[in-house]
Amino acid sequence: MDSVADGNHLGVVLPTGKAQWGEGTDPRDLIDFAVRAERLGYASIWAGDTLLRPVIETFTMLSAAAAATERVGLGSAALIPALRRPVQAAQAIASLDLLSGGRLTLTVGAGFPHRSETEYAVAEVPWRGRFARLDDTVALWRQLWTADGPTSYHGDVLHFDHIPEAIRPAQPGGPPIWLGGAAPAALDRAGRLYDGWLPYPPEPADYQTGLAAVRRAAIGAGRSAEAVTPALFATVLIVDDPEAGRRALAEYAQRTYRMPIEVVETIQLLVAGPPETVTAALDRYVAAGARHVVCRIGALDLKSQLDQLELISELRLSPAGAAQSTWSSQAR
Repeated sequence: MDSVADGNHLGVVLPTGKAQWGEGTDPRDLIDFAVRAERLGYASIWAGDTLLRPVIETFTMLSAAAAATERVGLGSAALIPALRRPVQAAQAIASLDLLSGGRLTLTVGAGFPHRSETEYAVAEVPWRGRFARLDDTVALWRQLWTADGPTSYHGDVLHFDHIPEAIRPAQPGGPPIWLGGAAPAALDRAGRLYDGWLPYPPEPADYQTGLAAVRRAAIGAGRSAEAVTPALFATVLIVDDPEAGRRALAEYAQRTYRMPIEVVETIQLLVAGPPETVTAALDRYVAAGARHVVCRIGALDLKSQLDQLELISELRLSPAGAAQSTWSSQAR
């Protein structure tokens, strides 16, 4: 069953970072976390992607979760395609979608200045032209997933004269691909080229303004405004004492990003407090148009993550009216 009312869908991020599952924990317990999320009624489970910290690799985690679950959607939040060879990544994505029965959605991004430049260097990919590379990669994937036989691809950055026939995903045309980010150029590209938008703006007004820009871009590109699923990424923690919750999120921010919470909260949505406080904060984004809320739990050990998983599953956000998430139409 859905965890959020009237077409809103609630997802949860798997704590794949070593800092999030805690010392002395068997990382295979993350598979049980995914199973528990499905049993609690979450619509989706998500895995992040980085080379900056010790984490379980995105496709590896989602593949393990897919084998242990039956219905819950699987997603990346957010995948950095530049860290992988594009043709090989297309094969891995199609394989995961096939073996999961068409449950996959990808959120992709180009990384962040002053942080992801290190990842690009390790992946031996130039930082310059990263946005064109991202859009080229997604276009290449979609072409490979629909081509009848061998094909070629020539974009602004990627050039392949001959690509052998590729395996096709379970979902026709491939899994939906959402874009992270809220810069003006990202909003325009999300509307023109992508199937969904997954930002984490710290203010609902910024979300509403961004979504309006995404929809204008979609219409300008000859698409429907509803062609882009409006989603939200939020770091949440349910605690009785909001001040204690803020201290916990401050430690989470420091351990995860090595930055103080005062910096992180100017970039991302962070909310801690009793269930009614968290619900009210997320409801403001629902009112601004969000239809799929992806919750990252701001806790630093697996036991706390599991406790929070149950508490968050009990949240009941306000009805969203007529707008619906496209998630429910995906194959299960």
